[in-house]
Amino acid sequence: MIVSWMTTNQCNLKCVHCYQDAEEATERELSTDEAKKMIDEIALAGFKIMIFSGGEPLLRPDIYELVAHAASRGLRPVFGSNGTLITDEVARRLKETGACAMGISVDSLDATKHDKFRGLPNAHALTLAGIEACKRAGLPFQLHTTVVDWNRDEVCAITDFAEEIGAQAHYIFFLIPVGRGEYIQETSLEVLENEALLREIMKKSAEVSIDVKPTCAPQFTRVAKQLGIDTRFTRGCLAGLTYCVVGSEGIVRPCAYMTEEAGDVRVQPFDEIWKTSPVFERLRTQAYSGACGSCDYKDGCGGCRARAQSMSGDHMGPEPLCTYVPSKMKTR
Repeated sequence: MIVSWMTTNQCNLKCVHCYQDAEEATERELSTDEAKKMIDEIALAGFKIMIFSGGEPLLRPDIYELVAHAASRGLRPVFGSNGTLITDEVARRLKETGACAMGISVDSLDATKHDKFRGLPNAHALTLAGIEACKRAGLPFQLHTTVVDWNRDEVCAITDFAEEIGAQAHYIFFLIPVGRGEYIQETSLEVLENEALLREIMKKSAEVSIDVKPTCAPQFTRVAKQLGIDTRFTRGCLAGLTYCVVGSEGIVRPCAYMTEEAGDVRVQPFDEIWKTSPVFERLRTQAYSGACGSCDYKDGCGGCRARAQSMSGDHMGPEPLCTYVPSKMKTR
């Protein structure tokens, strides 16, 4: 199971798509002691992987202490970072304290386009320098790319680039219009474009030696089966099933893009929230409505619960960006 902790709302970039609208740290962010207590409870709940995300997690002064604590509790600490702050010293300390891998954002091979999207003139150069620092330190890394209309044609080229530079994987995030992403909703792909790109991505995944995973596009599991392509990823949407997030102020939610609150770690231990929250219990019924509820690929896909919520108001509703018509719904 995987938990993602948004360690801080502070960030050194101003990404136009940021779901958290990250910029400055808030006064209510978890303290070091509160974070350690939460980490203990996460381990008690049976989680294996802990993602340190943000904002930018490397801006948190106690990040090395918290990574070491997570590792000491048997968790596998990994990161979601923009990569711009990773120096040789940072990479070395991360590896020494127990960090297992870095997820680093690269949204374009064109530095100008990447920098504009990320809101910092030299972000691309700093990110590539951060990747090289990870390589010198022997700290594994993977690339993360957010898909919008202007970079969809280079997504597979970024996969090739990821393989060439030694990344372990390429995770491709499909835009969900929340946070600052709400204001660039028009740049997200339309339904048929989305389906076509998923087919291209899954075909590319069969050509490269690294893991390739579309994220927030769970119908990739269906597309892979339809194309006869094997993938080690057997489930699309994990929200509330084997995955959840904790915000910087301790609020637990099924995923980063969903607004329903499952609990507050300052009020109730994380392991209790995970076991008993009504929000999680409803998601675990997998009693989806519409096409998702009667879909032939329901068990492997599940539809994006966050996109269902953001576009229909119900996180158990149908996936708005799926083209598939279940056999039970086809007219004869």
